[in-house]
Amino acid sequence: MPQSSDELTQLAATVLQPGFPGTTAPDWVRRMLADGLGGVALFARNVESPAQVAALTAQLRAERPEVIVAIDEEAGDVTRFESRQGSSRPGNLALGAIDDPSLTEAVARDLGRDLAHAGITLDYAPDVDVNSNPDNPIIGVRAFGADPALVARHSAAFVTGLQASGVAACAKHFPGHGDTAVDSHHAVPLIDRGRAELESCELIPFRAAVAAGVQSVMTGHLLVPAYDPDLPATLSPRILTGLLREELGYDGLIVTDGIEMQGVSRMYGLAGATVRAIAAGADAICVGGDHADEHTAIALRDAIVAAVRSGELPEARLRDAAGRVRRLAAWTTETQTRTGSRAVADALSIGAVAASVIGLDAARRAVRVTGIADELLPLARPPHVVEFAPPRNIAIGAETPWGLGAPLHEMLPGTTSVRLSEDDLGGLAEPESRVLAGAADRPLVLVVRDLHRHRWVAGAVARTLAVCPSAIVVEMGLPEQVTGAVHLATYGATRACGQAAAEIIAGTSIPAAPQPVAV
Repeated sequence: MPQSSDELTQLAATVLQPGFPGTTAPDWVRRMLADGLGGVALFARNVESPAQVAALTAQLRAERPEVIVAIDEEAGDVTRFESRQGSSRPGNLALGAIDDPSLTEAVARDLGRDLAHAGITLDYAPDVDVNSNPDNPIIGVRAFGADPALVARHSAAFVTGLQASGVAACAKHFPGHGDTAVDSHHAVPLIDRGRAELESCELIPFRAAVAAGVQSVMTGHLLVPAYDPDLPATLSPRILTGLLREELGYDGLIVTDGIEMQGVSRMYGLAGATVRAIAAGADAICVGGDHADEHTAIALRDAIVAAVRSGELPEARLRDAAGRVRRLAAWTTETQTRTGSRAVADALSIGAVAASVIGLDAARRAVRVTGIADELLPLARPPHVVEFAPPRNIAIGAETPWGLGAPLHEMLPGTTSVRLSEDDLGGLAEPESRVLAGAADRPLVLVVRDLHRHRWVAGAVARTLAVCPSAIVVEMGLPEQVTGAVHLATYGATRACGQAAAEIIAGTSIPAAPQPVAV
């Protein structure tokens, strides 16, 4: 029989991880924490500096010491902790290209220390998807690669490194978002593979993460007919309870991807998706995006209570979910206390993560150079840099800088740069004229992201190379298509990746030995 309304309300609040605007804790968040809110989710809008984040987390813990403070920090192109500068680490695809699991573990441990010092206890990382579809619009460089065994060993290494500092890792997006051409922010992607195929590809990294002791797993808003032809994974008991809990033997926290995403909310609404996710086996509900407000958080909490009262959601399932939230909170508190990794706000300087030494070293090791580099590199004169800007991957913050213009200007003063979009070039019969404008007789550097996915970029680059064959092409996305006299692949567009490529072009760093470009 259901307990008191007050107790049910506390249980319902325990399983929520809402976001909120601003760099200090709003009054409504502090009130809900006092009333049982189990966690919060931080995004770029909440981050100005490490010291500010530490002060924010201290505010939150003043209301509820055991609160889970989560952040969506992949330490690659998707960064929230360093969103204003760009990540000082290279990201998953670069680490997969190097294929040194000990380095991946060290980079993740380095990240974990920074997050723990700021009072963060859960990181929605690593992305353990196998990027088997190079046309995937949402995963790409966020994955370690396209080979399941490679992704598995680096997923396990990342989990081990991150959790060494008491920051819980989160393997995502279960049961695998790599083989899709649809972004679950907008619709429900279909993973049209049989169980044997899923077992031999998508599930391998999740098994490795579970074996490594991952503390949490994030659901994907994915339709996987091999297990459930009707419900996306986030809402499917067959997938969350039957597959993840029973077949894979996972007993940690299951957290949803943003419940406001269209992959689940379009059909069921936020409240409906929330209740169905918990009933299916999820333990925590991530609420971010445009719904990071008091009204939404209270509405979801009350919808959970109403579902228990009506019998739609078994009280035992809610208690089980809340218990796992509390267990994770206790693990992070114990581990960070034991390792001494959590610091007070006063101990942090504004520039505490201005750079990651091991991150830049990893980025340097990842760069692959093909072509006649000995003849064209390093550049003796400042170049003109043209950055082709494709439509933004919604997971990557619009505020996060990328490119080569800035770092090359630092190393080769006089470097100029321009950024061109499809609107700038798409309707031109001779886009190369626009690309070459401003270059004069200086070296030309063409910077692309996923050249193979954007026809307008590929066309403009091809026509430009026909006129200027000595142009250097730098691919900061998936290096599926190699072109140009000299081609640099950075396997990501982070600040560290840009710095590493710029060093090679300017002659301050020696490129790694040539390697196959596909990972």
